[in-house]
Amino acid sequence: MTDVLWLMMMRGMMMNLENQSHSSFEPPVVLSIAGSDSGGGAGIQADLKTWEALQVFGTTALTCVTAQHPEGVEAIMPLEPETVRQQIAAVCDHFPVRTAKTGMLYSADIIRVVAAEDVHEGIPVLVVDPVMVAASGARLLKADAIEAIKHDLLPQARVVTPNLHEAEILCGHSISSLDELRAAAREIGDQFDVACVVKGGHLDGEEVVDVLYDEGEEHVFATPRIRTAQTHGAGCTFSAALTAYLAQKLLMHDAVKAAKHFVHQSLQHTLRVGRHQPLNFSWNCGAAGTQ
Repeated sequence: MTDVLWLMMMRGMMMNLENQSHSSFEPPVVLSIAGSDSGGGAGIQADLKTWEALQVFGTTALTCVTAQHPEGVEAIMPLEPETVRQQIAAVCDHFPVRTAKTGMLYSADIIRVVAAEDVHEGIPVLVVDPVMVAASGARLLKADAIEAIKHDLLPQARVVTPNLHEAEILCGHSISSLDELRAAAREIGDQFDVACVVKGGHLDGEEVVDVLYDEGEEHVFATPRIRTAQTHGAGCTFSAALTAYLAQKLLMHDAVKAAKHFVHQSLQHTLRVGRHQPLNFSWNCGAAGTQ
């Protein structure tokens, strides 16, 4: 699909959504199983803001409460695994969840409960964002939880979206070039029988290159690098947008491309809030600020 045709398709989809009346429009339901970011830029807050902008109905199952801001994480309080399970069950019992995504899961016990409940509820599509380390360097996943992600969660996922450092952990070796990034996407995809999007924002270069490996095919997506002071929440926003587009029945390739475009524009139109510059999740809304 050419860029022109793809843009026409996306504009047509947005126009169709805008033209539907409130009484006839039933948005797809999506679920975030993730931690709370008190600073509002990542975690379930980023997920819900992204989903509001993309016109899907967001629900949540909270895993952890954090005290954080764009410059660091000051405290983490995980919820009891049974409480996480009950949240997922409550949502799935009352809403037709079409797509779910995981974010910060923190512990092996929470991961195992999430994996078991995903199977029990029969959630059609699972997006795994393997949140391990915050942009500030704070560790967001216990060491023993990595194996639980590999053995319990990834085999159930439709797609996993690691950044470069998370891909290194999943692969067990360093990644320092685009060729190694491409090899890592294939390695993770084949090992866990899952579509894999490795995000290359931590590689040097004038472009940010992400690689999708899905069902034996590779797709490379590149956008100009935006020089911005903060990218806090960009990974959560990408996986949330991907979740929304998959819920809207886009094919994987088109959903990844659309999600990357959403993040790029959110970074292009960052806001000024105090001394921070968070992503502008509402860049595609007419009333959104673009300063």
